[in-house]
Amino acid sequence: MKKIGFLSFGHWSPSSNSQTRSASDALLQSIDLAVAAEELGADGAYFRVHHFARQLGSPFPLLAAVGAKTKRIEIGTAVIDMRYENPLYMAEDAGAADLIAGGRLQLGISRGSPEQVIDGWRYFGYVPEDGKTDADMARRHSEVLLDILNGRGFAQPNPRPMFPNPPGLLRLEPHSEGLRERIWWGAATNATAEWAAKLGMNLQSSTLKFDESGKPFHVQQAEQIRVFRAAWKEAGHSREPRVSVSRSIFALVDDRDRAYFGRGASEDHFGYIEPEKLAVFGRSYAAEPDVLVEQLKSDEAIAEADTLLLTVPNQLGVDYNAHVVEAILKHVAPALGWR
Repeated sequence: MKKIGFLSFGHWSPSSNSQTRSASDALLQSIDLAVAAEELGADGAYFRVHHFARQLGSPFPLLAAVGAKTKRIEIGTAVIDMRYENPLYMAEDAGAADLIAGGRLQLGISRGSPEQVIDGWRYFGYVPEDGKTDADMARRHSEVLLDILNGRGFAQPNPRPMFPNPPGLLRLEPHSEGLRERIWWGAATNATAEWAAKLGMNLQSSTLKFDESGKPFHVQQAEQIRVFRAAWKEAGHSREPRVSVSRSIFALVDDRDRAYFGRGASEDHFGYIEPEKLAVFGRSYAAEPDVLVEQLKSDEAIAEADTLLLTVPNQLGVDYNAHVVEAILKHVAPALGWR
């Protein structure tokens, strides 16, 4: 395991039990947690994107702010739903955020999960072409984004522009060199992992995937990663790909941990995240550090990946979530080969 970061959904609720009671709280606390995680030595600060929900919905202002407040930590998404995105506008926003962060952006994109409203992307002005699905539309938007991020000119310049142009066709600005190699695809199936590898995207695999064999979650996820790596090799890309997996892991090191998570971990279970699509949901981990180490060593997908993203209960506040990250980095991660 080379890198460990956190993944926050940025939930907020006006409930008296929540320490994140507004959208402002969610955004500002996300910045504070990224700063704290960097000080603790974590490698990444990642954020989930959901629309029409009391969660983080517009990633690029947040990513830019985190980039301006930090110096070393990777900053990313896991994931942006590409059904909702204008890939050209997104390329400008991503380029700006990456330049502010000094080239630390790790942009996770995907077809996305079921949202809070029916066909929410239609409200954003996007409709699949005739005979195509919303997933096809997301992949098409992604392909356009990848092409734009190559930095090649494609737009015919005005012969009488307001400002002088460089010679040739124009590209979108600002362009951030190297960002194209830091795009990740969140895959829920082996087939989409293979597709991502062919296009030269890194792989993000979540805490669930569509069931393809009936095997335990971590075994299916490890198989997905191996399919991805084989497709990458066959495609002949010159660089090594990266792979992340997400887990809910809590080291029980004090009374707060035991009060929140001491009832023990969950187990894998199968269910329907979409009609007629059976998914396997991975277990959570909560135990004393020495027990956690042995459990995680048996997780085949963690062994296959190079990056582990710890999902955090952000509504418990910045201080407690920093403690959650620190406990893993200090008491668990070294035994897994981190650092």
